[in-house]
Amino acid sequence: EVLDDPALEARARALSSGLRCLVCRNESIDDSNADLAKTLRLLVRERLVAGDSDAEAVQYLVDRYGEYVLLNPRFTLANALIWFSGPALLLGGGWLAWGFIRRRETAAKPAPAPLTAEETRRLERLMNG
Repeated sequence: EVLDDPALEARARALSSGLRCLVCRNESIDDSNADLAKTLRLLVRERLVAGDSDAEAVQYLVDRYGEYVLLNPRFTLANALIWFSGPALLLGGGWLAWGFIRRRETAAKPAPAPLTAEETRRLERLMNG
């Protein structure tokens, strides 16, 4: 499984460390001992020996297995929407809750009743001495 050319082997190891084992899920094919990981490591080496660039070898695997094969997914609009929708929903929910509580507190406080004539006379007597 090791290539004779050290430069190609280093490239293969670097690529393999960035590709997900489809059996182990959170492990790279470089670290995994699963049969599928071994097959994918061999496939990466075959592509490099055939003259593919690193990007072409990775794209070959993405074409066959989907973006899931990448341990670090590419930044796309769909990925950005997924990553930012959670915090956006949390902030939006907090904003709505804050507005609801403020509105409820404001509505719960009744306006003070106007003073009666007797209360007004008493207040004037207290203030004037």
